[in-house]
Amino acid sequence: MRARVQEIVFDCADPAALVRFWAALLGGTPVDRSPDWSYVDPPGFVRLAFQRVPEGKAVKNRVHLDVGVADPVAAADEALPLGAHRSGGLVSDEQGSFQVMRDPEGNEFCFVTE
Repeated sequence: MRARVQEIVFDCADPAALVRFWAALLGGTPVDRSPDWSYVDPPGFVRLAFQRVPEGKAVKNRVHLDVGVADPVAAADEALPLGAHRSGGLVSDEQGSFQVMRDPEGNEFCFVTE
């Protein structure tokens, strides 16, 4: 069997707010299908969907997005006013650099050098 990823779904408390954060970060137009489900189709990427769940985030994500950027520090600075938060400092090695971030609901993602 050959399958394809159709969308990546985030559990969250406020789908409408979270989809607007990710749309501002990655591009695309946020769509609110219902109060419990929103999505965005970022250019060149799979759909990101956001579904309301009753429980809050309790532990570190088991899966996260690596978002390629030219400059992780500059990208982090631009994401802060959108509601993102840094998690630790910039990490660099011979392969490049990355900055761990959290979206407005605490989901981890990384800005990584392209």
